[in-house]
Amino acid sequence: MFFYFLILVIIIQRLYELQISGRNEKWLLSRGAVEYGRKHYRFIILLHAFFFISMIAEYNFKGGYEDFNVINYLFLVFFIILQIMRVWVLKTLGKYWNTKIYRIPNSKPVSNGLYKYFRHPNYMIVACEIFTLPMIFNLYFTAVIFSVLNAAMLYVRIKEENRALLN
Repeated sequence: MFFYFLILVIIIQRLYELQISGRNEKWLLSRGAVEYGRKHYRFIILLHAFFFISMIAEYNFKGGYEDFNVINYLFLVFFIILQIMRVWVLKTLGKYWNTKIYRIPNSKPVSNGLYKYFRHPNYMIVACEIFTLPMIFNLYFTAVIFSVLNAAMLYVRIKEENRALLN
């Protein structure tokens, strides 16, 4: 039951973030923002949708999960820390945060919050989430396969975002 509850909470969180992204997109476009990486965006959506489908399928295929042990709880605590960091990133970027890559010409990149320490903290957080969330429930297949797929996607995404930051 906890598995389905947590997955539902994360899906609701992601849908809410898409609403925020949509509002921010309108604000960015009203200020002349230019979109980058449009070609790969649909693959990001598919990757994240299939990530949740894979977790649910693997969980059901395994017949649920065994009792939690210390390792499962550690993954859960780490995932909660990642959610706090995720909110920190959203708050730091404010109206500049988006699921797409937008850049307002001549604007300076954000350099406070986690961006003071990491160039792409949001992607680091997402990469950790994609590994950690399935590991809470010992879903090894999903954790490994989607970590590899996400790494390939982030290679393309970060290259595109760096290009946008240079313009």
